[in-house]
Amino acid sequence: MRIPPFRLSLAVSSALVAGLLLGGCGTQTAASEAGGGGETEGPCAGGATSDGGSGGAGAGAERDGVRVVGVVERAGVGAGESASPSGRAGQRLGVSVTADSLPGVGASAGPCVVRYDVTNPESEPFTYTVTFSLMDEQGRAMSTVEETVASVGAGKTVRRTLDHGGYPADGALDAGRVRILDVERVPSDEAPVPASTCPASGLRLTADQGDAAMGLRVVGLHLENCGDRTYSLEGYPVLQLLDAEHQPVDGVEILRGTEGIPMAGGDGGAPRPVTLRPGEAAVSGLAWRNTTEFGEAVTVPYVRVRAEAGSDPVMVAPHLDLGTTGELGVRAWRKDESGAGAGRPGT
Repeated sequence: MRIPPFRLSLAVSSALVAGLLLGGCGTQTAASEAGGGGETEGPCAGGATSDGGSGGAGAGAERDGVRVVGVVERAGVGAGESASPSGRAGQRLGVSVTADSLPGVGASAGPCVVRYDVTNPESEPFTYTVTFSLMDEQGRAMSTVEETVASVGAGKTVRRTLDHGGYPADGALDAGRVRILDVERVPSDEAPVPASTCPASGLRLTADQGDAAMGLRVVGLHLENCGDRTYSLEGYPVLQLLDAEHQPVDGVEILRGTEGIPMAGGDGGAPRPVTLRPGEAAVSGLAWRNTTEFGEAVTVPYVRVRAEAGSDPVMVAPHLDLGTTGELGVRAWRKDESGAGAGRPGT
């Protein structure tokens, strides 16, 4: 399992921003628009870097369809692009590109932002969750920022900006200090819905950030009744383990209960009926050990989860590092008595 980085809000402290800023701001050249090293011209040139290459470096780096483009003007458009009320920004490599409005523009906002593109090569819409690391001038990680780009259309590219606010009037965030740490991508019709919305089923299913200690891994599954009617279920979530390309992973036994996972403890006996009134929630969980002995270690980036047989699927990304154990325990649904519900971190 990936141990997630400590996630901060998108509002970076003024002290951190000051450490990441370089002077000047300007427009992006056509060369960087075509996939170059994120070059800029004009007063923004100080914030650009050369091609970052592989390994998730700054401007020019690409990982799983996400590319840090470079530093651009907040209110302008890049070279070769024409402004229009619709926000259309032309075509690139046969892929439709949409320039979204830049958030957070205000009196305290500076003129420059770091821009990144998200390209979906699939035949259906995908939702991307991207984790960036912001580095200081010595290359040390100062903080992480997670952004979700929802419903990127099939064959489309969308543009977003890392906009933390508080830029000085003459400063720009250096794109060379932005690293792409991780990219999670799931079909949009299976993506977990945010706490502010409720799916048509009336049930919101999410996974939390998990916990790890002494080789034991645990990830909680949470099912909230966000609808307007009572819902009843009994038993275990239905799981399908998937690899990085969302294909089934074979060779792993899914155990009902966690008694067979060393140090995981029991899960309270046999399943029993759970009734959820509107606003109530149930909790389950996955438990495994990442012991590695003989054989090839197995990693499962994604899990397709159904609350019960026949329910709508939700694809979560717990990054199961199963080692060579070949076993994953799943706990039965239990009423969540904590009262966390929609306010639970990670939902």
